[in-house]
Amino acid sequence: MVNSKIQSAEENLIHVYNRFPVVLDHGEGMYLYDADGKEYLDFAAGFAVSGLGYGNKELARALKDQIDQLYHTSNLYYHKSCGEAARELNRICGMDRVFFTNSGGEAVEGALKAARRYAYTKQTGRYEFIAMENSFHGRTFGAVSVTGHKAYRDPFEPVVPGVKFAKFNDLDSVKALVSDKTCAIILEPLQGEGGINLATQEFMEGIRNICDENGILMICDEVQCGMGRTGSMFAWQGYGVRPDILTMAKAIGNGIPVGAFALTEEVAEYSLQPGDHGATYGGNPLACTAVKKVIEIFEREDIVGHVNKVAPYLTKKLDELTEEMDCVTERKGKGLMQGIVVTKPLAEVNNRAVQEGLLVIQAHGNVIRFVPPLIVEEKHIDEMIVKMKKALQ
Repeated sequence: MVNSKIQSAEENLIHVYNRFPVVLDHGEGMYLYDADGKEYLDFAAGFAVSGLGYGNKELARALKDQIDQLYHTSNLYYHKSCGEAARELNRICGMDRVFFTNSGGEAVEGALKAARRYAYTKQTGRYEFIAMENSFHGRTFGAVSVTGHKAYRDPFEPVVPGVKFAKFNDLDSVKALVSDKTCAIILEPLQGEGGINLATQEFMEGIRNICDENGILMICDEVQCGMGRTGSMFAWQGYGVRPDILTMAKAIGNGIPVGAFALTEEVAEYSLQPGDHGATYGGNPLACTAVKKVIEIFEREDIVGHVNKVAPYLTKKLDELTEEMDCVTERKGKGLMQGIVVTKPLAEVNNRAVQEGLLVIQAHGNVIRFVPPLIVEEKHIDEMIVKMKKALQ
């Protein structure tokens, strides 16, 4: 049965994902189950999406109720859930105005357009972006153009012009690229796809100072590292360095396709105007219901507090794994966004992990990435370590 389902999918889908030969059927808490009933401990969370895990009945009930009421309307009209979600999202992310999208890539696309429109309104003549090496910002043309991996850009050249790449955590390399044409600097406080690389406090503060001194906007991409994963609701808050534009997606909807970019009042006033940007499905009632319900659950259950409680245990166990296993050379990351550098082929490790009933994902630099649902407990970490050791043997 499973093989026939896999074959059917392969025959009818464009082959752009390197999928594992597993047909997932349902989930509960920290676990996913395939069509044969096999159990998988999930330390991937659908690429850091399922912060509340699987089968959350309160979220499902809110979504079902919204479907019965209204799940799409034109953006020419207001609806209750959009305004409520926007207010709550601005409150927890520390920004002033928000625009809802369908994905993280679209959020980055909107952020880049907002920065360009701000420069246009201010008549500064600025249009260039400084991005970081090893960064990842999405798959749209704008997002891939500021992604710091040639492998992502080269097949689609010429990409959007006016992008320069600095070395992550190297302020001098950023300063060397700043000119009177620079309109924005974009970075992830914690690079995910790029190899679990954490920005230093000095680097974040330095970027903010460079932007302030030169009339440049600072864009923080928190599509993956935001929404509680690093131990604060959004990673920038842990540094105390507020960006001008913030992108987010993934865990803000716990699996419902939704993203957003948020602006300070200053940027909002002088950037996007009616007709400059849009999204037919962006901010639809179903997605906004997911956002406001996820925020409600996060705060009531103190998910961020739980992350800060359990993350040190994950760090400790991964450090022990690094000491014990010769094929593991380094642990890095923060909170519940961690990685280990391994000397074995990543595909081999991933395949063996799946066989052991463990789901993990890889990142650049031969890194195995651990981004579990934020409801993870110490017992799940212990179980993961046992399975991971077998996968690394």
